[in-house]
Order: sequence, then C-alpha cells, then structure tokens
Amino acid sequence: MKWIYSLLAFAAVSTISAAPLEDKIVKRASVSDVATVGYATLNGGALTSAVAGDSPKIVIISVGYLSHPRSALNGIGLRVLSVSNVIIRNIKISKVLASAGDAIGVQSASQVWLDHLDLSSDRDHDKVCVYRLLLYDGLLDITHGCTGVTVTNSKLYTHWKASLVGHSDNNGAEDVAITVTFANNWWFDLNSRTPFGHGHIFNNVFDDNNDGINTRDGAQLLVENNVWTGTDKPLYATDEGFAVSRGNDFGPDGADTAPVGNFNTAPYSYSLLPTANVRASVTASAGQTLTF
Repeated sequence: MKWIYSLLAFAAVSTISAAPLEDKIVKRASVSDVATVGYATLNGGALTSAVAGDSPKIVIISVGYLSHPRSALNGIGLRVLSVSNVIIRNIKISKVLASAGDAIGVQSASQVWLDHLDLSSDRDHDKVCVYRLLLYDGLLDITHGCTGVTVTNSKLYTHWKASLVGHSDNNGAEDVAITVTFANNWWFDLNSRTPFGHGHIFNNVFDDNNDGINTRDGAQLLVENNVWTGTDKPLYATDEGFAVSRGNDFGPDGADTAPVGNFNTAPYSYSLLPTANVRASVTASAGQTLTF
C-alpha cells in the first residue's frame, strides 16, 4: 500500500491523537517542545513507565536533533533507522546524492516528529543518471512500516522525487501499518512523489509541481484544506488507492479524481486553518525559520 505526492506518495497509514494547531505563526522554539499534532502524538508514555515505582532510577532520554538557525548540511543526509521517539527540527539539507541515500530517510521507526525542515537539491539534473540511477534520490522517504510519524512546517522544493511513503509494490504486508501526518508544509518546483500510505494531509501548499498526491495500492488518505497551483493532477489514484477530500482548493485546472475511501476521521484532535488562509500562513513559516 502506498501513496506518493508525486510529490508525495502514500501507501498505507494508521491513526493519531493530538492537541489543536494554533492559527498564528510562532517562530520561537524550545528544546523541550514536543509534537502537538498528528500520529507522532500517539502511543507515548515511555518516560512515565520508566520512572514508575518507588525505587531509585537513572533514566537516559534521547531527544533528537535540533539545529542552529543558520546550520546546513550539503551532500549529507540523515537516517532514522529502527528507533523510536525521535525529533528533528530546524535543519536545512541539500543535494544529497542517491549513492548516499535520501536527504532524510525514516525506516522501521515510530513516534517521529520532523518539523521546520528545508529540503532541496536542484532541477538541473532531473534525468542525469550515474550507473543508471538518478543523481538524487528522495528528499523525505518514510518506509518499512513506520508508525506515528508527523511532518510539519517544512519546505520541500526544487527536486525530482520528493517524498515516498511506503516501500515497494511488493511490500504491502509491512507498509500497511504506516501512519503519517503532513500538516502546514510547502511543496514547490517538484516533479513527483508527494505521498504513499494511510495518511492525513492537511493545510499544505503545493505550487508548480509536475504531479500531485498519488494514492496507490490500497492506501487510504484524508486530504483537507490544502491549496494547489500549477498542476492538473493534484489528487489522483492508481492501483486501487483511495482518498477522502474536503475543503481543498485544487486550482483553476486541477480536480480530485481519486476514488472515495473510508478514512473519514483522524484519530486525534486538530485544528484546520480556513483554506483561504492556508497559503499566507504556511509560506510565511515553513522551513528553517525557528530560533531557540
């Protein structure tokens, strides 16, 4: 099961529980911040369990990766492999070669919050191949049965394959468990893969991309209050993918052609921006805009 937004591709997703998003833009952040929306807010409680009881304990907490406002990785990506409770915020990554993998790759992981990312490469090498492979791979791939992943306030742009959610057409048994939320992100100047899976996609902006959200292989998507310009296939299906679409602005030439699915209600609380306000809010705050 997959979905791709050809900028985003989705192939199998699950559930979430979270606090409402604020409509205002807040750029000041703290190292103690936690995810407040989406699947990443579910299934917590590890710290509570660790300190339960009366006996003395030492608890080692691994938080994640927080970056300086002007820090950047060029040609170097990040991997989140077979771990839980990870936060990556406020980082810029560009031009990671396919031989090194994706800009950010999340595999077999759970409870992951990716926030205020700036991910890109270039469009000068869209079809340039090295050893029959594209020069660049994905910007943000979430694969191998990841659960509880939330991607918020991020900017993905100027790239060929943006975000794959799910693994391969033959990997449904593993990827059917995938649960991902994409909220308040800006996707522009992309060719394909914009998501796979069972996912919730809301309050995103998609500008001048060659392709849209491709729900595939039994994926179930809930797509709400997003805004598109510059594509005639903003939301569509191949290989029996499904979507519930509400409150979206597909632009003057776009339309939703995906079969209606059964993912009608997200398993967490959240607050939708009015569709007319999405562009101004998202484009002003997405990317590496935090200070700590």
